[in-house]
Parts: sequence; C-alpha cells; structure tokens
Amino acid sequence: DVKRGGLASARKYAEKFDGFTGDAVRVTDEEFAKADRDIDETVKNALHIAALNIERFHILQKPTRYEVETMPGVKCYREFRPIESVGLYVPGGVASLPSSLLMLGVPARIAGCKRVVVSSPAKENGDVPDAVLYAARLAGVKEFYKIGGAHGVALMAYGDEEIPKVDKIFGPGNQYVSAAKQLVSLDPDGAAIDLPAGPSEVLVIADDNADAGHAALDLLSQAEHGVDSHVVLVSTSEKKAEKILAALEAALKEHKKSKLAVESLRDSAAYVVDSIDAAIELSNAYAPEHLVLNVAEPHIHVKKIHNAGSVFLGAHTPVSVGDYAAGPNHTLPTYGWAKSYGGLSVEHFMKSVTFQEASESGLALLAPSILPLAAVEGLPAHADAVSARLKK
Repeated sequence: DVKRGGLASARKYAEKFDGFTGDAVRVTDEEFAKADRDIDETVKNALHIAALNIERFHILQKPTRYEVETMPGVKCYREFRPIESVGLYVPGGVASLPSSLLMLGVPARIAGCKRVVVSSPAKENGDVPDAVLYAARLAGVKEFYKIGGAHGVALMAYGDEEIPKVDKIFGPGNQYVSAAKQLVSLDPDGAAIDLPAGPSEVLVIADDNADAGHAALDLLSQAEHGVDSHVVLVSTSEKKAEKILAALEAALKEHKKSKLAVESLRDSAAYVVDSIDAAIELSNAYAPEHLVLNVAEPHIHVKKIHNAGSVFLGAHTPVSVGDYAAGPNHTLPTYGWAKSYGGLSVEHFMKSVTFQEASESGLALLAPSILPLAAVEGLPAHADAVSARLKK
C-alpha cells in the first residue's frame, strides 16, 4: 500500500498503529531548536560522551585504498565510496532510543553519506522526544520523518513525490520492522538493508563467581525491550542458576515494565552445563546478539567464541555498556544471523569500487590466460576484444 500510495498511505498507518494525528510529518528546524533548548543538561552531556566514544571506535573502521600490480603493466586498485542516500530506522514504540540514532548516524557521518534520512514514530500529538532530536543533530541529521513501523521502512524504501527513496536502510526494530526490511530488500524497486537486526537477545554465561543479582539484571535488561525479546542463562552451577533465577523473580517485582518482561521471559530458557567450554559451545550454536561472559577469567575463553554479535567480558561489563556509550555499535544480528553477519560498521555505509589498467605489454602478458578461458567458456567476443588490440 505504501509503495502505491507513498506518504499518504504511510500517514494512514501512522494514525492507525501509532495514533499519530500531527500536521507536519517532517521535523522542522524550530522543533530541532526547541529540543536543543529544552533537553535536560544531564542527558545532553550523556549524549555527547556517547557520541564521542562511538566516533572514536568507528573512525578506525573507515576502509582505505589499496593498489597492487598483479603482473608487470597490470595495475589494480580498490577505492571506497559512501552510499549517497541512506535511511536510518530508529525504534520508538516501547521506548524512544536516542542511543540508536547515534549508533546509526555517527557511522553514516564518518562514511560521508550525502543524504541521511531518519524514520522514527512520534507520539500521538506529533512530538518526537527531545533526546532523539538532539541526538539527530549531534549526528548531523537534518531530514527526520515522524513515521515508524513497517510503514516507515516502506516509505524510506519506495519514497514518493515529496520524499525521494533511499538506497539502503539501517537500524534495529521489532519483528514487523525486521520483516519489512527484508521484504523491501527483495524488491528491485525497494532498498538494500544493513543486516537482520530484530528483537533483542542476550545469552549470559555465569560461573560460580558471578554475582547472582548482576546476572539477573543483565537478563532483565534485554527482556524489557519487548515481548518478543529472548534471554538465555547458561551456568556451570545449578545452585548459582537457582540463585540467579530467584534474583530475577525479585527484580521483576520492582520493575516498571514487569508485565512486558514477564511475557518475554516465558519464551526464555536457563541451562546448566558441565563447563565453560560447554557453555560457549551452546552459545556458538545459538549465536546470540549479545553474549555476556560473566566468569572469573573471561579472556582465556575469547578465542573459542565464534558466533556472537557483541561480547561483554567480565563482572563489570553489562550489556548496557555497549547499548549506550562504550563505543562499539549496538545494531547487531539476531535470530542466529551472527553465524554469518557482524554488527553495524562504517563499511556498511560504503561500497567498494575496483579499478584496473593494463598497458600494452601488460595486456600481452594477460592474453595467454584470457584467450584460452574465453574459448572454454564459448565467449568469442571476449577473446576478440583482446586479440584485436594485440594485432593493432
């Protein structure tokens, strides 16, 4: 429907699913300025620190040109170009996530993308939280639309007369957003996507040294994302596992979103295994978005970890560290996709272009490889394109 009807259809679904009845869909300069004035100074400072750390980590990811002479007279090189028009999806259903805007917007800025569009649901009155708008400005975003959900993804992918489509869509979301991203990526008229980043997951490995209360809160911190979040506990001690589950029950009673977290925990699991090696083997099979290694000597186990979006090492590194301010990206593969995908990086916002140049002598050196292969593959014009130049 959004592909056919563009913005009008997207607005219809924004009203149906999000209660949005505002007049303006695009955030104005006045709204950005108001958010700058009204935002709490503590939150502003927190966003500045997070943005700086994200930039420090991601700027090292910017790929560099390389060149090689594969044969005398045959020069090949590879350069990188930013994707010109990108769309950033920032969740805002259960909670507004200014941290996600920084995780998407800062790498896009480092990559040098010319046009950066944000899609995020507004409140019923049409307002977007100050922290989200301030984060957008920190990341250099100027084009921000107050439409989220699957309809927001569709609007970025297909565009309309007022809003040009984007080339690639980035960002996490619920199961509907994740499905919409994959659908538009299959449509030649749609847009490419970054990676399958759906509902949140965590797998906590806890040995006998782990603090039960801390491990319980690591589980709860992901369960509170939504009813479709998954949390998994793996312990080398049955007694410790029981203590963690008891601590989780206690924490739930104090939790403001306990109903939502309880729904999530219904589909979650706890396992007791014989060793940390067995726990890591289980984790590699599951390929969690977040892996917490809350064990006595985490570093001796790092090389055994093959499938995880991001890993949190030791007693003092909850997932919250990576979710907000340590520096690595929190847009990570879920549903087992960590077996074949890594987390979001600057490279996702860029594409490589290869160049090759042969001199006359270089072409002569390549010919003994090209001509027989063209004959084997039954492509005579390929051979003629070379032999004609050599004859001349």
